[in-house]
Amino acid sequence: MKKATTTFFFLLLVLVGATQTVSAQRNVTPQVDPVLEADALHNLDVARQAFRLKKAYKGVLMRFEETFAAYPAFSHMEEFLYLAGMSSYYLSKNEGKQKVNLKIEREREKYAPEKLREDAIAYLSILLERNPDSSYKEEAEKVLKELRAGQQ
Repeated sequence: MKKATTTFFFLLLVLVGATQTVSAQRNVTPQVDPVLEADALHNLDVARQAFRLKKAYKGVLMRFEETFAAYPAFSHMEEFLYLAGMSSYYLSKNEGKQKVNLKIEREREKYAPEKLREDAIAYLSILLERNPDSSYKEEAEKVLKELRAGQQ
């Protein structure tokens, strides 16, 4: 039994070592999944329209959360983080056409103003961290300054 266990661990170490050697030789450039990319682009397009035309910020957040969970390497995540951050910010101020009903438990958990402000800070901070030269930088910094001042 002891010999079998030792042999098993030896084989495991050899396999792990072989896997690391093979993965080290691979091209480390992330590959774009065309199906996920197309789906994410569709979600972004719908979110853009919801944000700009309809001021449907809850819909923007739904599309963002779906995309971020399924495909965090999306090539346009910078814009999506901006839309999600600003949607959270506006909803926290009860702006937009989709109103939050805090009497409904599910809405209270997801759209409580404090949580929305925290989410806005998180999304906009990630945006600036990943994209320091973002075209959204000025507005993101302005909103972050306001939100952080409100936390004190």
